[in-house]
Amino acid sequence: MLYHSHISRLLAGAAFIPVAAVLFPQMATAQDTAAVQEELDDDVHDRRLNAAGEIVVSAVGVTQLDVLAGTSVVEGVELQRNLAGQVGDVLEKLPGVSATSFSPGASRPVLRGFSGERVKVLVDGIGAIDVSNTSADHAVTIDPLTAERIEVLRGPAVMLYGSQAIGGAVNVIDKRIPQRRVNEPIHIDALVSANTAANLYEAGGSIDVPVGDSVVFHVNGSYRNTDDVSIPGFVVADDLRADLLQDAAAEEAEGEIEEAEELREAALQKGTLPNSATETWSADVGAAFFKGDSSLGIALGVYDTSYGVPGRPGAGHHHGEEEGAGEAGAAEEEEGDVPVSIDMRQYRADLRGSLDMGDGLFSELRTRAGFSDYTHTEFEGDEVGTVFDVTGVEARAELVQNTRGTWKGTIGAQYYFRDFRAEGAEAYVPDNDTDQFAVFALQEVGLGPFQLEGAGRYETTNVRSQIVGVDRKFDAVSGALSLAYETENGLRFGITGSRAERAPSAEELFSNGPHIATQAFEIGDTQLSTEKAWGAEAFVRGRIGQASVNIAVFQNWFDDYIYLSGTGAEEDDLPVFQYLQSDARYFGVEGELSYPIIDSGPFSLIADLRGDYIRAELSDGTPLPRIPPLSLLGALEAQTDRFDIRGEVQWYDKQDRLAPFETATDSFALVNASIAWRPFGEQNRITVLLQADNIFDTDGRRHASFTKDFVPLTGRNFKLSVRASL
Repeated sequence: MLYHSHISRLLAGAAFIPVAAVLFPQMATAQDTAAVQEELDDDVHDRRLNAAGEIVVSAVGVTQLDVLAGTSVVEGVELQRNLAGQVGDVLEKLPGVSATSFSPGASRPVLRGFSGERVKVLVDGIGAIDVSNTSADHAVTIDPLTAERIEVLRGPAVMLYGSQAIGGAVNVIDKRIPQRRVNEPIHIDALVSANTAANLYEAGGSIDVPVGDSVVFHVNGSYRNTDDVSIPGFVVADDLRADLLQDAAAEEAEGEIEEAEELREAALQKGTLPNSATETWSADVGAAFFKGDSSLGIALGVYDTSYGVPGRPGAGHHHGEEEGAGEAGAAEEEEGDVPVSIDMRQYRADLRGSLDMGDGLFSELRTRAGFSDYTHTEFEGDEVGTVFDVTGVEARAELVQNTRGTWKGTIGAQYYFRDFRAEGAEAYVPDNDTDQFAVFALQEVGLGPFQLEGAGRYETTNVRSQIVGVDRKFDAVSGALSLAYETENGLRFGITGSRAERAPSAEELFSNGPHIATQAFEIGDTQLSTEKAWGAEAFVRGRIGQASVNIAVFQNWFDDYIYLSGTGAEEDDLPVFQYLQSDARYFGVEGELSYPIIDSGPFSLIADLRGDYIRAELSDGTPLPRIPPLSLLGALEAQTDRFDIRGEVQWYDKQDRLAPFETATDSFALVNASIAWRPFGEQNRITVLLQADNIFDTDGRRHASFTKDFVPLTGRNFKLSVRASL
């Protein structure tokens, strides 16, 4: 009852003022419908039209600001080319971005070496409200197939979305709630594709229908199916294969012929990644009412996915003692590894409002709210292992200031509640709930060629578990200040200083049990304190002659950094890892350069260079785990009205700066090519894309992955896709 009262109050409060704009239209400024449509349509454009280096974002509260420290936007042909089932894999070619790549069914973004609790994943400015941040084997409940564009936010603006976003935020823009009027009888967006490496076939589409000048109805759906993924060589990495073969020899010497044969079979498996198939579907319905510059919209949706969790060869489930299974447990061990799979479903309701407030101090009030009912079932073979149930709500309201001279900004408040329940043999986190409330502000002022941007956030968090008997409260204050100088040619130099604080999560506080997905027995610490970090960044963005550049150098100094560390002990046949705190530091460089080698009007030849490097360690010099290595990407793209032809090479260095109990990854390079064809020219908005990825079938392993030793990247892959906007 208490939880439902939270929801009722929040949704009612979030909806009140935009509803007022509908009931009392005199509060809103009337504006010609066609003019509004034209303005909103300008926001929808292909990235290739932004060759000047201008980045336009739509994240709530950021639209009117310059976002000094840098933003990346993936849309249009680039989104179609990099489309994948999980948002982490969609973005991994951007500088400073990697992916957890736990499995084809679960991959979350890694920004500047940060992942999990330090990266915020949003749907149109509000959280996904799932449990993907708690473990790498949990999928993100956002379908990239229905995304209009994806934004990666960095710098002071990230303070608007949570203290957890130290590494940055990923904002996925879809149209589940229509955000603009439709000036045609019906508008259809669709995308279909198929590939060879996973026998993928997928389709997604949306329909927007206007009713008069004021109402737009929306419906979208998607379906995606893949088989086990083809890989270039052996499933397991060289070191693990050698260990398995050595264990096989030892078993054989003891007369355990069957066990030895199973270990050899696991060591020598190649060509296909077992238990990596996926099946996903989603559906949303929504509607929005427009009055002048005010609007109110709602949406209801469902996201459903089932996917295999590749197991570490030679490491079975050992729950005999824990479950009291006795002889049955022993028999299970003799049967070898049990395939693990996850079924996940989220029901979600969303509300979005915008109230035009005229020419006073504030120009607009924006409200956004979301409710999620999430169930996640982990199967061991055909048996239910563990069930996670999460219900949550997040709501935010923002007042956007009218620009006064060169001063502009936004202030707001945010509330988040999550009720977490787990039941089963591997419920390694006890039942708990989290309450969080925050106020924030982002301000920007121009001083001639200089621009000053500042952000601040106060956040109070309650994390409690009745089972453990612990109720913790944390207060966090974060802020950032950015100063930029812009030359007459549009080149911007800047520096940013920041102070960020983050409350420990329920998983970091309360974990205590076997976590088979990460092959660890995880132990939390109920005495963890707030994590704090100072940050500094220098950046340059804009144009140098015909070249577009975006380069940043950053450093973070952490006090009481929370991390999961190996202890050397074993529990339930799993290595024990414990959450600890220590001082730490992150250093990184990231950048991209785009230069038109040829620009003759109907034909352009553009060179793209991207790269990033991150070094992260504890204060005593011990490297932190799963830090992506140096990576570089070089590409040439020829563009005409009807064709874009692109070839690229993406290179990853080896990573041998290792945390305790971590394994190294070798260097590798992926070669990709694609041809995009617009058969009816740019105006018809139909794009046929043929691409070949990993042309030379190179064996690659992503170092940020928990499963890198037995989940290599996809092998040679040919893909055909068609995107239409009609």
